Amino acid sequence: MDNKHTLNADHWITDYSDALFKYTIMRVSDTGVAEDIVQETFLSAWRSRENYKGIASEKNWLYTICKNKIIDYYRKKSSSIVEYAEADTSAGIFDENEHWTKDTAPKEWNINYNQTVEKKEFYSILEKCKSKLQQMQQSVFVMKYLEDLDTEEICKVLGITTSNYWVLIHRAKLGLRNCLEKNWVNL
Repeated sequence: MDNKHTLNADHWITDYSDALFKYTIMRVSDTGVAEDIVQETFLSAWRSRENYKGIASEKNWLYTICKNKIIDYYRKKSSSIVEYAEADTSAGIFDENEHWTKDTAPKEWNINYNQTVEKKEFYSILEKCKSKLQQMQQSVFVMKYLEDLDTEEICKVLGITTSNYWVLIHRAKLGLRNCLEKNWVNL
């Protein structure tokens, strides 16, 4: 390789596979899919290793590839998903800035998220609640809050309108709130 920024692909699996898997499973909620995405990440990195310029660290470069693979997964998935239309029940629950209105805001949960046990349990329950969302709601939620994509990017990737996006994100937040309050807060 003539590139002065060389990669040591021999250690990728040892050094990064577990971390990439944890990153991916939080976003796709399916072990098999997460494993496939991590494999595709390594394969894609191997194929494009000649183009590595050394601008980002090897680790960040692999995470960027993985993030793009996750987005590709949701893009492909969204083209095969057919969701039924239902009335929007979120009117009056959120304001124009996507925040809960004063009357509908969740109650204070009084949970110490700095305690490792509570934090792990919370994320486990959040993952279960997230998996109960309809697929498009889950896709929009993950892209918005875990991948930090903006509305325009999400709509483009999923092939949806902005009004459809807002309905999906509101329903996802309502579903997660309801599930968390039943399975975490009110235990």
